[in-house]
Amino acid sequence: MRRFAFALALTVVAAAAPSVSGQAFSVPVVYKKLPNGLRVVISENHAAPVVVVEVMYRIGFRIEPQNRTGFAHLFEHMMFQGSQNVGKFEHVRIVNENGGTLNGSTRFDHTNYFEVMPSNALELAMWLEADRMRSLKITPETLKNQQDVVSEEVRVNVLNQPYGAFEWLGLPQKANTNWYNAHNFYGDLSDLQAATLDDVKKFFDTYYAPNNAVLVVSGDTTADEVMRLAEKHFGGIPSRPLPPRPDIKEPPQTAEKSFTEDDKLARTPAVAFGYHLPDRMTKDFFALSLLDPLLVSDESAKLYQALIKENQIASDVSGGFNLLGNNFDYNGPMLYTFRVDYRPDLKGADVLKVVDKVIGAIQEHGITEDELKQAKVNFRSSFLENLESSAGFGRADLLAALALYDDDPNRINTILTDLDKVTVAEVQQAAKKYLVPSNRTSIDRRPAAGGSR
Repeated sequence: MRRFAFALALTVVAAAAPSVSGQAFSVPVVYKKLPNGLRVVISENHAAPVVVVEVMYRIGFRIEPQNRTGFAHLFEHMMFQGSQNVGKFEHVRIVNENGGTLNGSTRFDHTNYFEVMPSNALELAMWLEADRMRSLKITPETLKNQQDVVSEEVRVNVLNQPYGAFEWLGLPQKANTNWYNAHNFYGDLSDLQAATLDDVKKFFDTYYAPNNAVLVVSGDTTADEVMRLAEKHFGGIPSRPLPPRPDIKEPPQTAEKSFTEDDKLARTPAVAFGYHLPDRMTKDFFALSLLDPLLVSDESAKLYQALIKENQIASDVSGGFNLLGNNFDYNGPMLYTFRVDYRPDLKGADVLKVVDKVIGAIQEHGITEDELKQAKVNFRSSFLENLESSAGFGRADLLAALALYDDDPNRINTILTDLDKVTVAEVQQAAKKYLVPSNRTSIDRRPAAGGSR
């Protein structure tokens, strides 16, 4: 749920990507904590005079308060409404006038805010983030305004769109049984409008504390300089008691779940389906991470070939572990999710028969060593490309997630090694265990009679 997208007002020289050799790959990481609990991660990269400053808070859709669906996203908007020393929307203006770009987003398990700035504006970016962490302005006027903005966003992006983002909003609600994993992440309009000023203040005091956050600075700077500025601007912000983390565990699914829904806005049918994934960073997780590009990535992928080329029953197929991010920037139950747009004369069950045939062949015969090798090359290439994306934002964002969820941003340097260890037997075993109908939920979304044509 990105809110701002401004062009970077400076020339960025692309940083040299790390070697594709797992042995040569290394991201410089310095990891420290301030006395108030703020995690600080620094990653130097002097290829261009640019820095990324990101603050990631451990609050996302998943653990927002019950009866306040969409509240995590609402609060993302509130964070741009001004603070003690920065007026409403002044944060945006200041960053732009100093040659930078900024953004914010709400995800399953975190909310993040960042600036990409010329390196000589590092302190300015850190001061801006510290000011709103310390002293966000919360008024009845700004709350009402942002409730209306977010409600309109729900109407435009979900309620008035074909399919209504059913592959990432609807499917988790059908597949999961724990409320934290199964509620409307974008927010019910009645819940959004019912939020009070006290609710917002309590939310800020509860989750927007330094001991619930990570500060990452990546780019053309030094660890000593970042720590000096972190202590100067963030060090005086007091830590606050954090509530116990809710139980977000999801019980195993033991039988296939299938649903059919009408869509008044859709012109053609589509089916979304998802399999419950193994825990993040486990052996099975890495095995399925490598099967993923073989199943759904480009025109050479197995599902594209079977559904579009060979059987000609679909026009598009897409999927992934985390449709709002990547394989590593979440921390809870997740679905391996697919969406297939298919021929109007068929049904979702026809699509799933072909899917089962493709997966069944993998379960019975496995994949070849050449396929596994190619999957590792493709994954490594995408991984490294993401690290250098958006002037280095991809690197900062992954470091933030690893610090927040694993307390170990150096994990960035071992992910490719773990992937390199995966064998064809482990891929086959993981497919047999997880990619089975009894672990699957599907929604067949079909045009309603009399709907748009």
